[in-house]
Amino acid sequence: MSTTQSERLRELLEPLVTSQGLDLEEIAVDSVGRKRVLRVVVDSDAGADLDQIADVSRELSARLDETDAMGEGEYTLEVGTPGAERQLTEHRHYLRAVDRLVRFQLAEGGELVARILDVDDEGLDLEVPGVKGRKATGRRLGFAEIDKARVQVEFNRKDKKDMTEEEEA
Repeated sequence: MSTTQSERLRELLEPLVTSQGLDLEEIAVDSVGRKRVLRVVVDSDAGADLDQIADVSRELSARLDETDAMGEGEYTLEVGTPGAERQLTEHRHYLRAVDRLVRFQLAEGGELVARILDVDDEGLDLEVPGVKGRKATGRRLGFAEIDKARVQVEFNRKDKKDMTEEEEA
């Protein structure tokens, strides 16, 4: 049986999010002055577009209005996606981050920045960028070796199409 408000909200809202083809990633209730804010984070393997976010927001709002899950006081519902620098905590998050640069905090200490090439049930195949003109190297990292992982934003990375066109030239 659920004991926290977040768990009760998850039980109430997750079926609605799932019915829209999305995953419910996070629920948080925060107090902002006298008001409360219910933040719901959704995502999918293909990402979530604005229309999907709007649809699920309407569904969640209607369900919350039908119940007393948020109590009597005023609250604001915010529905969004994890953002560009999302933390990776679930297997599906790593799958969605294939070909992305990730900063890993290692369980034994230290840090590693590498690109995820492949994901399986035991861990990740990575490409560690070369330093000072050296070639990139491959590395295997088991999930047990990872303490934390967060996707990194890359502003100057060429996409695969651009790299293929350069190689052909």
